[in-house]
Parts: sequence; structure tokens; C-alpha cells
Amino acid sequence: MTEESLSLHLHRSVVPLWDAQLEHPFVRGIADGTLDEALFAHWVRQDYLYLKDFARIFAWAVAKADRLESMGWYAEVLHLTLNTEMQLHRDYAERFGIAPVELEAERMWPTTRAYTDFLLRTAADGDMLDLLAALLPCSWGYLHIARTMKTWGPSPDDRYADWVEMYASDEFAEATDWLRGELDRLGVGISADKRRRLAEIFEVSSRYEWRFWQMCWTGESWEP
Repeated sequence: MTEESLSLHLHRSVVPLWDAQLEHPFVRGIADGTLDEALFAHWVRQDYLYLKDFARIFAWAVAKADRLESMGWYAEVLHLTLNTEMQLHRDYAERFGIAPVELEAERMWPTTRAYTDFLLRTAADGDMLDLLAALLPCSWGYLHIARTMKTWGPSPDDRYADWVEMYASDEFAEATDWLRGELDRLGVGISADKRRRLAEIFEVSSRYEWRFWQMCWTGESWEP
């Protein structure tokens, strides 16, 4: 019998959490085009801030990678995030009436801060497997959500339909598959204790993914 890959093992432990994201009213509203654009603007603003720290995680990945091929791939993703994706995000924000200066002036809400702090701490203090286990629920989770949305039919709002197409794209899938492959490659022969640790990291990131939708749905404040 073929041993289950590490990525599938980690995913199997969080299926209920990923299913809960698909049922969240924010996600459903993107899919059917009914989401209030003011609520989606919460996501645009907070995800822009998230992307800045997301880029820093790939900088850690370059430093911790065990081979030149991996270093080059992480460096390319870092370059694309900083010099292409951030601009695309600014362009997309303008479709919702959010100017670049507003994005830069935005303040992280509590959940965004907690999530990115968790990711950066894990990347800084852990090894490459820890970093990948923390990172994958974001990219793999968005791919899963977007491709499931496509089976429901196109969103009647072109702006939301474009969001779905971006995260369901072959390019996004290829990047996610590469990250999964790295996790599986590095995870061969690890101890049971290490697998449990990675499962914990993977679960925490998956919970933060759900919390991010909830934050954008209800709003948050630092005020007591």
C-alpha cells in the first residue's frame, strides 16, 4: 500500500474547516454576486496588508531552502509578489473605488495582525517544513474555494467572477502544486512527533483563513 503523502495527511485533518469556509456567507456572496461591495472592500484592504507579510515569508523561504532550485523558485515568487501582484491588487482595488493611497494608509485589523504574526513567527523560528505547513492553507485553500465556486456557475458580478478566475487559474494551481510537492519531498521519513507538529500548524492557519472571512464579514476594531 502506498503511504499517504504528507500534504494529503495534513489536508485530511482540516476538511471540516475548509468546508466551513465554503459555507461562509462572505464566500457564498462572492460566488452568487450578492456580496455587498463595501464588505468586499474590507477584504481588498486587509488582503493588501496581508500580501506584504506574505512576501516576507517567501524571503524567509529563500534563506531556508535546501537546494538552489527551490531558492530560485521562492525568489521568483517574492519578486512577482512585490513587483507584479501588489500592483495588480492596487489596480483591482480601484475597481471598488479604493485608491492606492488608501491601501497604504490602511491599518491591520486584529485578525490580520494575528494571522500574519503567526505566519512570520513560524517562518522565522521553524524549519522549512513548518513554513510550508503554515503557508499552504492560504494558497491551497483559495484554489479549493475558487475551483469549487466555478462548479456553482459564474458570478453575475464581473468583479467577483474575475476574483474566482484568478484563484482558480492553472498558474495558481501550478504554484500550489509546487508548494505541496516541496512539503511532500521534505516530509519523507519525518517522525510522528514532527507530523503532529505540522498538523497543528496547518490547522491554525486553516482556522485563521476562516477567521479572515469572518473578519471581513463583520468588521473589526482595536477599540475596547
